[in-house]
Amino acid sequence: MQQRAKDTRLSVIEGAAHVFAEVGYGNASLSDITKRAGVTKGALYFHFTSKRELALAVIEEQHALVLAAGAGIVGSSIPAMDKIIGLCRMFGRQLLDEAIVQAGIRLTFEASAFDADISGPYQDWIDTVEELLRQAQVEGAVRTTLDPAAFARYLVASFTGVQMVSNVLTARTDVLRRIDEMWEFMRPAIEAGADN
Repeated sequence: MQQRAKDTRLSVIEGAAHVFAEVGYGNASLSDITKRAGVTKGALYFHFTSKRELALAVIEEQHALVLAAGAGIVGSSIPAMDKIIGLCRMFGRQLLDEAIVQAGIRLTFEASAFDADISGPYQDWIDTVEELLRQAQVEGAVRTTLDPAAFARYLVASFTGVQMVSNVLTARTDVLRRIDEMWEFMRPAIEAGADN
């Protein structure tokens, strides 16, 4: 794809993200999206055949942004537990700062409206956390009796709930504090020495 076409496609995704983040899938119109993106309907339809396809592209782009931002944390030399907490905080910051991430998360909650399987990003996150928990066990930071797969599922569900409630109550203005509170409760329960 030529650079101009790539730029136009990204403009459409960014415009759609702002609209989806603000009004949700059901209330978003392609006219609003083209206005927000600053493109014609022809340009939009050149890249996307439907609002559903555009929503899926926003979710895909959101996942790519999270993976790219998380790669530096996962690949760093810090302890595995610090990586997991760092990933949660990074995701929280993206929920505050990135319209594509805000829209992607909102769309995952509304996916039944456009009949989409959005399990991939969640499974990726669960798998990453499970792997890091196993590393944390080897490092002696996490109790050996912890089931990494079960806790990874629990953590992703807990994080999802924490950010959702933060969004409902404060439009996520307190999301980083709520993530820190989540870890204040969780970390002592899984640290090595918590076996007794």
